[in-house]
Amino acid sequence: MRFRVSLGLFVAISLLIPRPGSAGEEAAPSLQAKFGSKFVVGVALGGRVPDEYSDVERKLILGQFGSVTPENCMKMTAVQPREGEFHFEEADALVDFAEKNRLQVVGHTLVWAKDERTPAWFFRDGDKPASREKVLERMRTHIRTLVSRYRGRIASWDVVNEVLDDNEPDLRPSSWLSIVGPEFIAEAFACAHEADPGALLLYNDYNVDQPRKREKLIRLIGDLRSKNVPLGAIGIQGHWEVDQVPFKDIEALLVAMKDLRLKVMVSELDLGVVPRGVWWADGGKRRDEIARTDPLAAGCPPDLIDRQAAQYAQLFRLFSDHADVIARVTFWDLHDGRSWLNSFPWKHAEYPLLFDRRASPKPAFQAVMDVKP
Repeated sequence: MRFRVSLGLFVAISLLIPRPGSAGEEAAPSLQAKFGSKFVVGVALGGRVPDEYSDVERKLILGQFGSVTPENCMKMTAVQPREGEFHFEEADALVDFAEKNRLQVVGHTLVWAKDERTPAWFFRDGDKPASREKVLERMRTHIRTLVSRYRGRIASWDVVNEVLDDNEPDLRPSSWLSIVGPEFIAEAFACAHEADPGALLLYNDYNVDQPRKREKLIRLIGDLRSKNVPLGAIGIQGHWEVDQVPFKDIEALLVAMKDLRLKVMVSELDLGVVPRGVWWADGGKRRDEIARTDPLAAGCPPDLIDRQAAQYAQLFRLFSDHADVIARVTFWDLHDGRSWLNSFPWKHAEYPLLFDRRASPKPAFQAVMDVKP
């Protein structure tokens, strides 16, 4: 019952979000206004909000979206780079901005199951490896401190991020796993729930639309449910590429989650136009060469922009068709100029979002807005 109430509030708040434009003035076309009755449309924001965003960008945020996700400022490496040294300035500013403008906040992320995404001190005790008990207590302290600070102000939390492995083992090898064991996952959820019983708690990962990883996800869900873990929804990272969007696999995942009676958040959506697979091909032997390339520095060709638009529209038709499963769709960054993909996996110009570097709508925006409800 707690989950149904929390999820209902999560979606219902979107209907109360004010729209741009004064009385008698027609509001600009809005993603949240169009899809808000089906699912929340959100955006991830990096940097200090709102100070590091222009007037045009702030207008875009408030006019188009119903929720905000902090891209980096709530991650463990940003919040607690050294033990007991907490930094909340950017996170506080984002939550204050969201509350002032009646936007939901998604907390991202409490535990990222990669050693390189966890401060090095977390797994050390002086010059020795930290004990299981010390790592667990540090995790509990971190989660309690962060979640309690924003209790009642954050709609949902990405509690554990990217614990599933891409290859043979179900769980990714990490210090979390080797020191604590798989129990750290359930413990993180239990601690977050204790700190804010009203928040919706998510497991978040990438490539879970792929058949092998989807099966791992289903096994993980079953294991967590057998332990009565308060898992409320699944976040799927949709960092897809033009002409390679796995539409059938995405639909199969949505159907599988519906069968498991779990809601889905498309937590990190973008549609890149520069193929990234070359970076990892041949064991990464060509990375020095590739790092010097910028194939679309002069701009994105019109035919590629048009294909992107058509594939974004197909994605949103799919999301609309499965709105009984999907509760939120969050774009990862506001516009092309702010996209993380301009620097990942090498520095180059990217065009993965619905708005261009001037924060103006691209053909993809209109294609999505043309999707029939």
